[in-house]
Amino acid sequence: MQHLEREITEHVMLCDAKGQLNPNAIGFARQPLVVSNLRGNFMRKKKWNYWCIFGEEVMFSATISHLDYATVCFVYFLNYETQRFYEKTVLVPFTRQVKLSNEVLGRCHFRHEDMSITIDYKHNQTEMLVEVGDFDGEPLQATLQIEHPAENESLNVVIPWNRQTFQFTGKHHLLPVTGKISLGSREYTFDPFESFAVLDYGRGVWPRETSWNWAMASQRSDGQTIALNFGGKWTDGTGMTENAFFVNGKMTKIHEDVQFHYNSEDYNDPWFIQTKFSDDVKLTFTPFFERESKTDMKLVKSETHQLVGYFNGHVRHPDGRKQKIMQLLGTVEEHYAKW
Repeated sequence: MQHLEREITEHVMLCDAKGQLNPNAIGFARQPLVVSNLRGNFMRKKKWNYWCIFGEEVMFSATISHLDYATVCFVYFLNYETQRFYEKTVLVPFTRQVKLSNEVLGRCHFRHEDMSITIDYKHNQTEMLVEVGDFDGEPLQATLQIEHPAENESLNVVIPWNRQTFQFTGKHHLLPVTGKISLGSREYTFDPFESFAVLDYGRGVWPRETSWNWAMASQRSDGQTIALNFGGKWTDGTGMTENAFFVNGKMTKIHEDVQFHYNSEDYNDPWFIQTKFSDDVKLTFTPFFERESKTDMKLVKSETHQLVGYFNGHVRHPDGRKQKIMQLLGTVEEHYAKW
């Protein structure tokens, strides 16, 4: 019923000298031990650093991604109460104005006249600077400090479709955030006790078409910090999953596949997320906002439905105890890409 997933405990290179998957990298780690030494495979390599910050008033996200033949960067902002939402995307073919690190916590930046994103990691802290001159008709500036507590574990998984197509994903949760976002005349501040960032780091060589589900949350709840990370579709049949939960920074790896049940005619209906054979994960997700993003450039197509809402239900510890999940703010998504 469950995969026999190997745990990686030492640093390892993702690729061999030919740019193929290094078999020693297949597995999961509790720290970012995999170095993404991608090479060759022109037009097929995909790299991204996606950040999502959950504040008390707003959700904010900034992403730098490189698809080999184009750089795609986007920033979005959601006010929970007013549901004011805006997203800005900048797409630049074959630019040199982008840098993405081979290591999960390295320096990344993108510079363009319409958008600037700088992410710099030093001494267990990431500094994020985002500037957008015209963001829904107003200037946006974000200056955020994101802590990486030394005791925190993270989910680092190498997904092997085969030696030529593979993905390393690093999911870092429960990262306290300090700082502010200025949007026009409004200013939003972040308190590290209640505000948390999630990093989705991806490096790999992908098939031409793919689809996935992803569910995640990082919040303080009932005196604890709790995070969820579940994925579906894209890992099926690989022998690996990106499924885990975190309590006070410690990770419980879920080796079983997780299934997503939802209404693709109306994504705002409740979603049901549960382990395939057991009840180790049994969650209901109730959305209150849908973010829809579509790109169609003939050669490249993508469609994302990301829902913001609340998780309720339970996940189970290895000793059999149930961890109650009550009104945990987070997101779920369905993503299709032809790239």
